[in-house]
Amino acid sequence: MKNESLKNPAKKDSPVGGFAADASNRGAWKAGKSFLLFILAFLYIVPVIVLFLTSFKTQIQIMAKGFGWFFMPTLMNYSNVLLEQGFLRYMTNSLIVGLASTFFTLLIGGFASYALVRFNFFGKGTISFGTLLLRMIPPAVLVVPIYVLWSYFGLADTLLGLVVIYVGLNLPFTIWVLISFIADVPVELEEAAVMDGCGPWKIFFTIILPLIKPGLAAAAIFTFRIAWNEFILALVLTNRVTRTLPVATTIYLTDTGVEWGNITAMGTLVALPAIIFTFLAAKQLIAGLTAGAVKG
Repeated sequence: MKNESLKNPAKKDSPVGGFAADASNRGAWKAGKSFLLFILAFLYIVPVIVLFLTSFKTQIQIMAKGFGWFFMPTLMNYSNVLLEQGFLRYMTNSLIVGLASTFFTLLIGGFASYALVRFNFFGKGTISFGTLLLRMIPPAVLVVPIYVLWSYFGLADTLLGLVVIYVGLNLPFTIWVLISFIADVPVELEEAAVMDGCGPWKIFFTIILPLIKPGLAAAAIFTFRIAWNEFILALVLTNRVTRTLPVATTIYLTDTGVEWGNITAMGTLVALPAIIFTFLAAKQLIAGLTAGAVKG
């Protein structure tokens, strides 16, 4: 028995082997995540590329069998869209709705998130959780009840009606983004400001807001993109005068057919500002969306 034990000593776990296995697992996990991100990026980018290329095609090229990647481009579709009689009005409506929705969402969301972080009151937890649940409601579910209510209060077919509903839809996200930033602001700063004679309003606007700029930027980008691109509610709650750019694409659905070239050109013009704005402010957007994720 001794000889056998000497010939076959008990194997001990090798630290080197463990480290190698861990490194191999981490490498496989990283490769898997990279592959998944590549697939998701591909699924998102390809439709955008197809939209962009189609906007430079003629109706004959678009209706040809198969998708032609190589063709003679034309600017006729963009000319038709830009020279459309109501194009400037539709763009102005989109800008008014987007900027107004962003301003009021940040203002109300800032007050609400500050109250939820700094004050204790009855139902605080329920309100916090309730705002998150509201964000989970699909906008399509709200179309009929909102149209009925807005018609009753005279807000249908008005830009104000769109601003109000967009503020309500974006408030939950804004509140939850700003909560994490306000919670990181030391209370001692506010206490020192009180000792210096600052009131609540001055503390909020001169101390809190400057320290949560990344969160405000992220919430502003998100809110503006939603208000700029939203289609379903804008389609129901606007008319020929108050319609926004996304809704204006429907004017190319005619009795004689679908003008795909003009639709894709309009879609490109609608998507381009939001895409450029997001890329330019990507740093602030990432900082806002990941706030609190690495807290110990």
